[in-house]
Amino acid sequence: MEINLNYEELGTGRPLILLHGNGESHEYFGAQITWFAEERRVIAVDTRGHGKSPMGTAPFSLYTFADDLRDFMSAHSIPRADILGFSDGGNIALLFALKYPSMVDRLVLNGANLNFFGLTFKTAAMILAMYIKYSVCAPFSEKAAKNKALFRLMVKEPRIDPDELKSLRMPVLVICGSHDMIARRHTRLIAKNIPNSTLKILPGDHFIAAKTPEAFNIEVERFLKETEKHR
Repeated sequence: MEINLNYEELGTGRPLILLHGNGESHEYFGAQITWFAEERRVIAVDTRGHGKSPMGTAPFSLYTFADDLRDFMSAHSIPRADILGFSDGGNIALLFALKYPSMVDRLVLNGANLNFFGLTFKTAAMILAMYIKYSVCAPFSEKAAKNKALFRLMVKEPRIDPDELKSLRMPVLVICGSHDMIARRHTRLIAKNIPNSTLKILPGDHFIAAKTPEAFNIEVERFLKETEKHR
């Protein structure tokens, strides 16, 4: 069932859709919205159950979020777009590109992963511990139930076989921090299996777009300009 997703839109021109990470909202991209809106139509979306978007009744899943994006683009007369996704937003962008490749011009994957085992050991242990904690508390607390649903996304999803990435034909920028929550070997695996991909590792942690926005934006802008003729 379709839902009305909250979003912020700024600028005109070629559409660039921004997808935030787990437990966040479109506000994460404050430094990207104004930067890229100088030359593009930037649309930063709150995914289902995040920010000001409703939870709805469909399964709370990255796969549902990918279908939500298809519905959102259709409702806003966006047949194709460049998509930049961070963390779980990157996972949604990847799932979307695999299922609806004709709707994606170019893809920017920032700190994405194919499965739970793509996380660093320390990060995976922390997330698993929190998921167990909230699972125990969920029957007694609405807040714990919501947190359980959020942590479930990181533990159970996505489930992407690296070989699936070989079907992607659009230009893809795989970008992460040098001390990311995603294991370096896993990020390299993603880039290696996407035929037309560029890998960029910037100094910093998982949150480079927010903490070092200028360096991040410059790399993304360079990628978009170098692949501008792609349709």
